[in-house]
Amino acid sequence: MYIYEQNDYPNFTWQDEKLIFLLGKVRHLQGKIIGKMESLGFELQNEATLETIVLDVVKSTEIEGENLDVQQVRSSIAKRLGIEISDSVYSQRDVEGVVEMMLDATQNFETELTKERLFDWHFSLFPTGRSGMYKIKVGDFRNDEKGRMQVVSGVLGKEKIHYQAPSASDLEREMTQFLDWINDSNSSKKVQIDPILKAAIAHLWFLTIHPFEDGNGRIARAIADMMLSRADQTKQRFYSMSAQIRIERKEYYSILEQTQKGSLDSTDWLEWFLNCLLNALNSSDIVIQKVVKKHHFWAKNAQMQFNERQIVVLNKLLDDFYGKLTTSKWSKLTKCSSDTALRDINDLVEKGILKKQNAGGRSTSYELNLEKNEK
Repeated sequence: MYIYEQNDYPNFTWQDEKLIFLLGKVRHLQGKIIGKMESLGFELQNEATLETIVLDVVKSTEIEGENLDVQQVRSSIAKRLGIEISDSVYSQRDVEGVVEMMLDATQNFETELTKERLFDWHFSLFPTGRSGMYKIKVGDFRNDEKGRMQVVSGVLGKEKIHYQAPSASDLEREMTQFLDWINDSNSSKKVQIDPILKAAIAHLWFLTIHPFEDGNGRIARAIADMMLSRADQTKQRFYSMSAQIRIERKEYYSILEQTQKGSLDSTDWLEWFLNCLLNALNSSDIVIQKVVKKHHFWAKNAQMQFNERQIVVLNKLLDDFYGKLTTSKWSKLTKCSSDTALRDINDLVEKGILKKQNAGGRSTSYELNLEKNEK
């Protein structure tokens, strides 16, 4: 029996005594992080928000087995937030769509969540009306013409059914209940739900309804981010729940399946969600340190002259650069000749910005001279 088949559905319950300590830890850590960010100033707060939403978009998509170009994601978000970046690139429509949905969720968190808004998000995710090779119903609820919606894994002929969603004929009623609950501030009720717990229940409930033919996971995580923004009462994002779910993906799917096949007591799901959120909050230090390090680097070297190619590569080294920096890689990144790349690199070595990682002709690679730039 799935939870939507329970007599009391959708009256989710939980055991407060098992959650109160975890919830207190989350609230305490949120306060510390917000305080830390406020001390950094407006510009760095914007940088941290940019990096966090980039993580959210990239990792939420990775959970579904798809990989987006990180630089395209960063460029799209920066453009929409009005943040100037030196190495902006053109973003493809699939990237723009996910970014549109995530920014609408987090930057317009106080706006009512309506059926039409969800349909717009769905259109953004699937602008061509296809999921991979397959044509899907976009901007509307599924119709189950191909049979009941199921979450399956395994090879053809040996599939394992993890979950079967409610009938499409029930979706209008199910989604009306869900959206009424999402938009209810609980101000008139004696017992109010903590907004963080409400984010967790919203995530679970939406995935239980599974209203769309595809994209339910990404939209569920966008809804959770919207609800967490309501809980924080800020458009600025300093932690990425999707990045942490990506790390804990196996446990994420396991606790979802366990909860959807269990009773309406969702304590185990809420415990997992709160622990995942705690881990996400702890990981926010990585984003903050990265932003501060980048700011410190450019402030320290503000009087130095750099050409556009050098600025592009240095920003990549300060962000998420993978592998070794060689003249050939510099040439590809900046679309210049090998001779020009070598001149750019030698100039930075002379200025003490870069240093040789290892000697040896064509195998020579370079790295940031952190010892000099961190003093």
